[in-house]
Amino acid sequence: MSDAPFRPFETHLDIEKTESFLREALTGAEDGELFFERRRSENLVLDDGRVKTASYDAAEGFGLRAVKGDVAGYAHSTEISESALKRASETARLALGDGGGVMAPPPVGTNKILYTDEDPISGAAFPVKVETLREIDAFTRDLDKRVVQVSASIAASLQEVTILRPEGGLISDVRPMTRVNVSVIVEENGRRESGSAGGGGRVSLDGLLAPQDWQSKAREALRIALVNLEAEAAPAGVMDIVLGSGWPGILLHEAIGHGLEGDFNRKGSSAFAGLMGQQVAAKGVTVLDDGTIPDRRGSITVDDEGTPSGKNVLIEDGVLVGYMQDRQNARLMGVEPTGNGRRQSYAHIPMPRMTNTYMLGGDTNPQDIVADLKDGIWAVGFGGGQVDITNGKFVFSCTEAYRVKDGKGGAPVKGATLIGDGASALKRIKALGNDMALDPGMGNCGKAGQWVPVGVGQPTVMIGGLTVGGASA
Repeated sequence: MSDAPFRPFETHLDIEKTESFLREALTGAEDGELFFERRRSENLVLDDGRVKTASYDAAEGFGLRAVKGDVAGYAHSTEISESALKRASETARLALGDGGGVMAPPPVGTNKILYTDEDPISGAAFPVKVETLREIDAFTRDLDKRVVQVSASIAASLQEVTILRPEGGLISDVRPMTRVNVSVIVEENGRRESGSAGGGGRVSLDGLLAPQDWQSKAREALRIALVNLEAEAAPAGVMDIVLGSGWPGILLHEAIGHGLEGDFNRKGSSAFAGLMGQQVAAKGVTVLDDGTIPDRRGSITVDDEGTPSGKNVLIEDGVLVGYMQDRQNARLMGVEPTGNGRRQSYAHIPMPRMTNTYMLGGDTNPQDIVADLKDGIWAVGFGGGQVDITNGKFVFSCTEAYRVKDGKGGAPVKGATLIGDGASALKRIKALGNDMALDPGMGNCGKAGQWVPVGVGQPTVMIGGLTVGGASA
């Protein structure tokens, strides 16, 4: 596959014929588009001193969508050709029946560019990447004699999209993505523990391959592993919890964010359905979804329907004021799209998805919040979790947490899980720190079998009365 810029109407199709096919396919529709994509990605993994994975993937194709009411016809193909387009238009049109719809207004254009359009894969030579991984391995092992295994990875991708609207509008975006990750296993007296750190964003690899960047990741991964080496079994019971700033916002993302996506609320399946304008969180709590932050992992200049991304307030001072919307659900709910129509690839239909979802900070010193914790857990890092969108109930595992009694931090604990529901947790927020931070750029979000990159963030937060699953009462 060529590294030349992706130009489907210069290399594959005649634009006038394509517009004719699209208009015919969308006759009587209320919305729809033709979405072209080319994606290239490279992933290198060094595990225990050896290159374990060195992969390069390339794919391209298109998806054609025809929408009427709450029904959407979708057809996609890996072959960008006139014959494939004709078959797709006939297939997608089947969802329209007799038609009769009125086409929705097109997306408003934007001149914003939120990230570089440089190719991060070719930006650094392959031997340089391999040598950097070896340097990470050697550096991390030299930090502490207890290190017994190191895994380091470098990932880079470039997604190029072109969206053709039935009224003739053409929207393009070039989206880079990079990430460097370090994982460490340490051993002492027969006990092994692990730690990991990483991050990146819609940036070139240059900064991530600089020693000062990956060395800080290596030190952080080792620090977490050594903390866990000293960890005791977590207690169990109902107690107050302090969540750290930054990445712990993943709990906010999962337990609350999905429940604020338009499709779940239109269908009445969200715990927040029908609560617009009502107090759903403690006073002072403001939650946003913002896809306009430059270079962030979850940011998008335009969404996958062509709508410019937005800075959308979802909860303001505890009151529910907005949902995240794609074009279809926004139209059916009588509101405006918010730039949250996202899809994993050309083979997937768009739906409302988060971008960078975060809670604004308050005015309390984080140390004072921990000092106010009488008996509970201070959770700094999180791993995987599960959430039921219909009721907001969640279970999250902590990767770094500490026991706190009478405001004093004690021993680290392992095996702690936080159990609760998003709606109740929002109302039980007792304090907001002045240290709001975004995560380092490592989040992926799954929904209906589709995965997209996202960002999260929050300040230090105290939540009252969460259930902690652990080893003892």
